[in-house]
Amino acid sequence: MKINKLLFSASFALCAAFMANAQSAAEETEYVFQPHWYIQGQVGMQETLGETSFGRLTSFNAQIGAGYRFNPIFGARLVLNGLNSKGSITVDGNRSDWKWNYIAPTVNATMDLTNLIGGYNPERLVSAGLFAGIGANIAWHNNEANDVNSILKNNLYADIQEANARPDVLRNIWSGTKARFVTQFGAFVDFNVTSNLKVGLELQANVLPDGYNSKKAGNADWYFNGLVGVKYAFGTTFTKNKRKARAAVDNNETNVVERIVEVPVEKIVEKVVIKEVPAPLSRDVFFKISTCKITKDEMYKVAEVARYMKQHPDTKVTVTGYADKGTGNMDINLRLSKQRSEAVVKALTSEYGIAADRIIAKSMGEIEDQPYSTPAQNRVAICIVE
Repeated sequence: MKINKLLFSASFALCAAFMANAQSAAEETEYVFQPHWYIQGQVGMQETLGETSFGRLTSFNAQIGAGYRFNPIFGARLVLNGLNSKGSITVDGNRSDWKWNYIAPTVNATMDLTNLIGGYNPERLVSAGLFAGIGANIAWHNNEANDVNSILKNNLYADIQEANARPDVLRNIWSGTKARFVTQFGAFVDFNVTSNLKVGLELQANVLPDGYNSKKAGNADWYFNGLVGVKYAFGTTFTKNKRKARAAVDNNETNVVERIVEVPVEKIVEKVVIKEVPAPLSRDVFFKISTCKITKDEMYKVAEVARYMKQHPDTKVTVTGYADKGTGNMDINLRLSKQRSEAVVKALTSEYGIAADRIIAKSMGEIEDQPYSTPAQNRVAICIVE
C-alpha cells in the first residue's frame, strides 16, 4: 500500500513538472526596438582641476539635451552644458580664487553596454552605457581672474614703476568671450520608471586646451561633472510580442513514420512515406501611428515571409491589416488597415517576386476583439503562410 502511494505521488509530481515546463515553453516574449527621440534635463556639481585640494573648486552645473536612439545599442545626442567654472592660485602662502561663466554645446555618440552584453530587454530596471563626443566651450565674464591678476602683479612687481610693464602672474589671462575646443567622455546609469521615463546618473570628463583657467601649465585643462536628472522618450520605444513557441522542424526532410504491425507468424515493419506538409509561418509587421509605410526594421519580416514561400511553392499567405481603435475613427482606421495590408502585398510582389494569386489581403479596421492588448501593437499587418 505504501509503495502504491509512493508511486502515485512520484507520478503526480512528474506530471506537474511536465505541465509547468510545457506551459513555460508554450509562450515566448519577443521585444522589438522602435527608434525614437528623447529629451533630458540634469543638474549637478562641477569640479575644475586646479592647484588646490579636491572640493575647493566645486561649483553648480546644469545640462539639457536631445537625442535619438537608432537601435538598442547606439544613439547620438546634442547636449548644452554650463554655468560656471573656478580657478585658484597660491602665492606666498595666500590663496586667491575666481570663477567665470561658460556654456558648452557638445555632440555625443552613445552606447548602451547593458544591451550590448546582455541582449535587448527594455524592461530591465537598470541600464548603463558610455558616451563620447566633441564640442565647443564658450566662456565669458572672467573679471574676477583679471582682478586677481592685477592685484598680484602690482604686489609682486611693485618695484617696476611702469604699471603696463609689470608681467602677468596669470600668464594665460583672458577677457571678453573665449571659445575653445572641448572633448567630452563619460558614463551613465539609467533607472527605468516607465517605458518612456527614466531617472539617471551621469559622470563626465571634459578636456580643453591649456589656458581655460587663465593659468599656463603646459598641459590640458580639465573639469568633471556629476549630474542627476530625467530622460523622457517620445512615442513607442518598443513593442512586445507573445507568441506560441514552435518546435524546430527541418522543412527539408521528408517525414517518415514507422509502424510495427503484429501478425500471428512474424513482425513486419511497414514504412509509410508521408508527403511533406510545412508548418504554418506567422510574422507580424508593425507600423508607426497613422502610417502605412513599412520601416526598415520591419521589412526583414516581409523578406522572411517571401523566402519561406519560395521554399514552399504550394503555400499561400493571408495578410490582415489592423488599426488601433484608440486612435482616429472607424472610417479612418478601416482605410488605414487596408493600406497597411496593401503595403505588405506590394512589397511581396514588387520587391520579392511573389505571385499575386498566392496572396490574400484583408483589412479589419478597428474591430472590438483586437489581436493585442497594447494599442501600439494593433497598428499591424499579420501575415500567416499556410
